Amino acid sequence: MSIKPIAHRTLSEVVAGKLAASILDQTLKPGAQLDPERELMLALGVSRSTLREALKMLADNRLIEARPGIGWFVCPIREENFARAHELAGGERQAAPQAAKPIPAGSEIPTGPRRLPVSPDKPLHIPNLQTDRLGTFDFISWWEREKVTQAKALVVGAGALGNEVIKNLALMGIGYLYIVDFDVIEAANLSRSTLFRPSDSGRRKAEVAAARAKEINPDIHVQYLHGDITTRLGLGVIRRMDVIIGCLDNREARLALNRFAYWMNKPWVDGAIQELLGLVRIFVPGQGACFECTLTEQARRDLAVRYSCPLFARQNVLLGKVPTTPTIASIIGAMQAQEALKLLHGLPVEAGKVIHFNGMTNEMHTSAYLPREDCESHWTYGEITELPARAETTTLEDILRIARADLGADVVVELDQELVLSLDCPQCKNTTQVLLPMAEVTFEAAHCPFCGTLREAQLTHIITGQESFLNRSLASLGVPKLQIIRALNAEEYRFYELTGDLEEGLHFRDFEPSATHPRKILRERLQKAQEIPAGEIQSNPARGKVRLHD
Repeated sequence: MSIKPIAHRTLSEVVAGKLAASILDQTLKPGAQLDPERELMLALGVSRSTLREALKMLADNRLIEARPGIGWFVCPIREENFARAHELAGGERQAAPQAAKPIPAGSEIPTGPRRLPVSPDKPLHIPNLQTDRLGTFDFISWWEREKVTQAKALVVGAGALGNEVIKNLALMGIGYLYIVDFDVIEAANLSRSTLFRPSDSGRRKAEVAAARAKEINPDIHVQYLHGDITTRLGLGVIRRMDVIIGCLDNREARLALNRFAYWMNKPWVDGAIQELLGLVRIFVPGQGACFECTLTEQARRDLAVRYSCPLFARQNVLLGKVPTTPTIASIIGAMQAQEALKLLHGLPVEAGKVIHFNGMTNEMHTSAYLPREDCESHWTYGEITELPARAETTTLEDILRIARADLGADVVVELDQELVLSLDCPQCKNTTQVLLPMAEVTFEAAHCPFCGTLREAQLTHIITGQESFLNRSLASLGVPKLQIIRALNAEEYRFYELTGDLEEGLHFRDFEPSATHPRKILRERLQKAQEIPAGEIQSNPARGKVRLHD
């Protein structure tokens, strides 16, 4: 008795057989394009790797052919591939209305209609990859170019994480990029900040990062702010952003950004790194926990010191230096930029959760935070009245007059920051009027210039109308451009934006050449003549002294 071994076919051979059978019975006609891989995977119930192995098998036997950037197409059945097609099909062939016959060699190859594999909801666009820097992104089924090129993104923090996020957003073609940082570049930044150079030492991080982003992608529009997020960025800026990314290294700044984003009903992506550890968090107002919800009781007590004794504590809060590596900055920065991209496209994100990455063990896990019902950040501003007013020229008295017309004589104005009214020396009884936000009064300045004793600070954040400094401009009291002022009585709030600052406060024109700038002229000549003599090419905006163009 002769026993033959049982034939075992791999899953990829089965898939190749089904497709070969469809080619033989002309369900798939010569010249026809196969469905996109994702549709084939769903129809056949197999993984991408299995499908690709099957497609390679068919291609090796000249049953299908790949057209780069388009897809797979069915080859005609000829004498040289007819036998192999039958062998692959095996028992997979089905009854067909007309059996396929091999086409004699030398015959004309029939062709069918050609099409690009695109999402049914996405308009057909064939990019020119020689001239279109964003062209390959159009092959992504969910990518919407207009959403990306029109998006406004705010990046707070231009250190190691910020460098990676800014670089990624510039490469992806984010249309409008606003960068905020209060620090300057030092030698230690060069080991983990891809946008900085040794010649940048002592220069402003936000300014250099914005210039280098413009150098990476000249098509984007950038603006930078050298200042503290807690006091120098108007809520009107945040109100007009599509996505916010925090690349910060202290709780004080994170808490401020969290509250600003929640007040303006804007999502933000937080990132943090230390050595080989990192985390990414997405906070969306009304969807789960916010950053303040995540704080432990000890962290809350530490931050409370800032309010009860700010001149002692704030310096220490901002002095912390966390050791990091450029590798973890790249990983977490990439994840932050990716989550921002998902937010812009309306793709699902895990709001109120944290993604932990452990570079020591290459482990990643996600956990959820519990939202706090009594969280002070959970408040979204109501309707905002846009005033043709500017922080530089509008006084406290002006704002009170407008608010009283709306809310009555008992209205008060509520400032976002504690205002230091004066510093009183308990030793020599000397008093100095200050009238600056608490964040702008340093520990050193709090000492009495006569006896050296640490003075007591008199603070307020409520303006009642009885103050002696009502004629002072809002800017002189630390109110930033395009700020939104809160006014309230015993029953309701009103919100007033200094919209007169819009042209100057949110312009995205930094490093943009003017109409008569040499770079502008050269770019126009390049478009017409397609070449410029080498000696006329201007240096990039990040080289040498970086300055703001009006």
